[in-house]
Amino acid sequence: MTDQAEILRRRDMRDVFTFTIDPADARDFDDALSFEIISNSGQDEAGQTASAAFRIGVHIADVSHYVRPGTKVDDDAYRRGTSVYLVDRVLPMLPEELCNDLCSLRPGEDKLCMSVIFTFEVPRDATGELRFTDARVLKYKICRTVIRSDIRLDYEEAQALIDHPDRPAHSASGCGFGTATASRAGGIEEAIGILHALAQKFRAERIANGAMTIAQDEMHFRLDGQGYPTEIYFEEHNEAHQLIEEFMLLANRTVAKAVGSGRPFVYRVHDLPDMEKLEAVKAFQRKMGSRVSRQTIELLTIRAQAKAVYSTYNIGHYGLAFTHYTHFTSPIRRYPDLMVHRLVEKYILTGKKETMTREEMEDMCEHCSACEQDAAQAERDSVKMFQTMWMNSHIGETFSGYISGVTDFGLFIQLDGNRCEGLLRITDVGEPDEYWQYDEKNYRLVCENRKTQEGHGPAAYTLGDPVKVKVIRADVNKSQIDFEWA
Repeated sequence: MTDQAEILRRRDMRDVFTFTIDPADARDFDDALSFEIISNSGQDEAGQTASAAFRIGVHIADVSHYVRPGTKVDDDAYRRGTSVYLVDRVLPMLPEELCNDLCSLRPGEDKLCMSVIFTFEVPRDATGELRFTDARVLKYKICRTVIRSDIRLDYEEAQALIDHPDRPAHSASGCGFGTATASRAGGIEEAIGILHALAQKFRAERIANGAMTIAQDEMHFRLDGQGYPTEIYFEEHNEAHQLIEEFMLLANRTVAKAVGSGRPFVYRVHDLPDMEKLEAVKAFQRKMGSRVSRQTIELLTIRAQAKAVYSTYNIGHYGLAFTHYTHFTSPIRRYPDLMVHRLVEKYILTGKKETMTREEMEDMCEHCSACEQDAAQAERDSVKMFQTMWMNSHIGETFSGYISGVTDFGLFIQLDGNRCEGLLRITDVGEPDEYWQYDEKNYRLVCENRKTQEGHGPAAYTLGDPVKVKVIRADVNKSQIDFEWA
């Protein structure tokens, strides 16, 4: 039950059309979007072409209202640092009563939020059509709010609205339209259309400014009653994902800029890449030309990147091409976001002075960065284990794939379709009398006493080469998959 006295202290947005977009199997909803049309006439009073104005709110669950500094819940959340998403379970940062109940922005329920509310102006062309490429933010406000979500969509449903805006909306995700009136729920088609157009403008600007756009579809497993994987499938990173992503990026960047650089703050920073490695990638690409795939170049580019971390020292975010950036939008699952909410309350909402020193805050940032990296490794280990379990039922089968890694002890092969990765040991690469040497500079194994089929130069296996392999072993205890040539 939401405290009524607390509701009265906040900006009441329960009558504004609001919705969430999340994965179909999500249990906690920590962000929502609201949509209002301020003006949308085609002409002004003088008969001239006018612009349209929209008020769009990014609403984030106000975890800081429930989790106070110095409490046992806060201490435990800080120790964990982040939620951990394994294949078959979630290890939440917060107790389930908070993340799945009190703080979850479920339809039809009053929820407390920390919000960034934007007013957009979108000009029209001579024919009266909205020119979203020229849209701009007129103003924004960071404030505490109370909202009531009208509808929950999953990404597939939101994508269907983007692809077919003339089709009536329906929710197959189980939560449906909440308490929305028919007219308010019916506004979802227009809201999604306008938000999608704005998100694509933001995305195009980021890319033009040099932002990286490497994104893979997310891997999932279907498990049987005993928790054994029966299928590997992928969720497409589509325009509905981009819609949510761009508005979360906008809120994060806006909050970071609003605080400014003169006060200790928690930034999400991403340093410049290893330039020597990047130059090696460029040289490899020039040498290989069309023989090297885009997938391989992206893989090498990722490996040259620095890790994004939390810090009080703002060096900008290279990967996103932002000068100011923070994490504000997921306080249910990331402790730095909770820290940011508390700092926003002090610096922007109440004007209170932060008593923590920069050194103390930096120590907390380093702890959270370490927790994040540990969680990411645990998630990778979980995926690898379930991939190995799945491959264990495919011993002796042949798969196509490509060389995803080259080392002095063999070739790593990633299979097409399921992205399972295993090792073809260097002792199995060629014949017993052949000597294969690791050529680190050119990402390949080379055999001097075997020629290419064309007879020009030594035979070699190079990063990115397409191959066919047979599964010979899948050790679940070690999460290791071994291949031989098919």
